[in-house]
Amino acid sequence: MAGDNPIALTFAQNLIRCFQQAGFNDSETEKFIALFYQLHRGFYFIDSAITGNCASIIELRMRLWNNIFTFNPQWYVDFLYGKMEDFSTLLLGETGTGKSLVAHTIGCSGFIPFDISTQRFKESFTRSFQSINLSQYPASLLESELFGHKKGAFTGAIEHHQGLLARCSEHGAIFIDEIGDIDIPTQVKLLNVIQDRTFCPVGSHKKMRFSGRVISATNRNIEQLRKQGQFRDDFYYRLCSDVISIPSLHQRINENKDELGHLIISLVNRMIDNPAPLLVKQIERIIQQSIPENYAWPGNVRELEQCIRQICITGQYHVTTDTSTTDHNEFILSDNTAENSAQQLLQRYCRFLYKNHGSYEAVAKITQLDRRTVKKYIVE
Repeated sequence: MAGDNPIALTFAQNLIRCFQQAGFNDSETEKFIALFYQLHRGFYFIDSAITGNCASIIELRMRLWNNIFTFNPQWYVDFLYGKMEDFSTLLLGETGTGKSLVAHTIGCSGFIPFDISTQRFKESFTRSFQSINLSQYPASLLESELFGHKKGAFTGAIEHHQGLLARCSEHGAIFIDEIGDIDIPTQVKLLNVIQDRTFCPVGSHKKMRFSGRVISATNRNIEQLRKQGQFRDDFYYRLCSDVISIPSLHQRINENKDELGHLIISLVNRMIDNPAPLLVKQIERIIQQSIPENYAWPGNVRELEQCIRQICITGQYHVTTDTSTTDHNEFILSDNTAENSAQQLLQRYCRFLYKNHGSYEAVAKITQLDRRTVKKYIVE
């Protein structure tokens, strides 16, 4: 690839000849060259973006592979390759857990057809992923950023503007971050786009087609938003073909004490683009000296990344808020009354434990409750 422009595959002639000698026709040859290229990208992006060896990260890598290729490879090869645009993905997780990296992995690993006549892929994977963070835009500009606008559509629209949906390629994906912050009118408009696959830029009646895949994410409790009427059920059901939860750093470390060390190695290598075991060892030693035991890492991997940078600059890291020393009485009293039912106390206790231990399994073990019951107490 040359930037956003696909270039000729240098070994295409030899590869095509091998397929022909094996009895494949041109259509089959195009299909399998495209599939091999997709497999290569899928392996690369999952392996490079999702670092760690704890149980939840291993499961996350598996979920991403299934999201890209489905759980049944034969189904994918026979029926679903090149037809994943209707399979939306919703990413859930705390701020800083790496939802954008996960979205990028999915968006850059889609099927891109190969053209045997030009010996090129139909497009570069660098064009296949377009993203927007809804929290960056005021409500008055959000519609324009999503759908684009026509020149003169409103005061200040001095030229045509291509929105996110129009920038998305036929074989690409869009990532809508902070989807939980979107207002109801925009939810309805996006719902219609996903259903009908058409949209009109602001100030225009010309219908345009959207052919990409939709990936969205939020750090908010989506079930609570639905119950409060802030997130439409019909919109949710258009986004949830696959719902993937990204584990917090605290949960990951609780599952595997070596997880922090693996992440430090990965982040340091990414920063300096070169293995540096001595630097990693020194940074890990300073972190162990600076961070309280059972520290909750409220900023997750993003906080760890800045922690490493701060150590590189100053040689130390100061925790601004020690969330590891939570008041054990915080779950007992509500804001309005000192009288609490047993169910309210249990709910508050489960939330307190989850805040400190980071996983439903740990809370279930401590309270001797079923995991589903624990989850119900925590998310409601």
